[in-house]
Amino acid sequence: MLEVKELVKSYGTGKNQHQVLRGVDLTIHKGEFAAVMGPSGSGKTTLLDCISRYKPFESGEVLLNGKDLGKLNEKEMAKVRNEKIGFVFQDFMLLDGLTVFDNVCVPQVIKGENYRSMEKRASKLLKMFDIEKIKKKYPAEISGGQKQRTAVARALINDPLMILADEPTGNLDSRSSEAVIEAFITAKKQLQATILMVTHDSLSASYCDRVILMRDGVVCDELVRTGDRRTFFNELMDVLRKLNGGE
Repeated sequence: MLEVKELVKSYGTGKNQHQVLRGVDLTIHKGEFAAVMGPSGSGKTTLLDCISRYKPFESGEVLLNGKDLGKLNEKEMAKVRNEKIGFVFQDFMLLDGLTVFDNVCVPQVIKGENYRSMEKRASKLLKMFDIEKIKKKYPAEISGGQKQRTAVARALINDPLMILADEPTGNLDSRSSEAVIEAFITAKKQLQATILMVTHDSLSASYCDRVILMRDGVVCDELVRTGDRRTFFNELMDVLRKLNGGE
């Protein structure tokens, strides 16, 4: 589904360049719910920015379903972002002047879908994520968890190849965070969604199929869930302690 090969990204100019990604390799499989974790400055968010080409990278490849995104022009890449990649951001990025229903429909409007098809798809997602009752409300009138579930529905409306989520629970309390993670799990089970989530939250990561660990701009380890969530959480905490210099 997604292949990242020898990805390199630097910031700065001349002698002041700092290499944030130093040859990142990873593969995300179809239908997988994967997390990326690591210390601050390890390159997690930069990795997502380069995969989506919101930021250019110096070298390497990003292949989405076999298509080399690095070879697309900006118009082609904009189409991929709208139709093939769904985005969920920490700050929700909802449009304040639109209702929940209209926010969910935005990618379909950009795509040029007819209203009947749009309404049917949006209504299914609103019901799936338990936000159907608030579809006529505006972002200022709903909770953070409801905002993020709206963002998840919006990310899925065009049936993308995968979702990129950057700290999706970062601004939420524990109850709202759980509801958002449940929305991802529902999307995986019912829509066979493929999700790559950057997070610092070990509890959220413990719901994933696999956790990819980064440090100093490279993938340094990974942990695959083979048992129940609680056991995986404990395994993950042990690995993170070592990654952060603990015993």
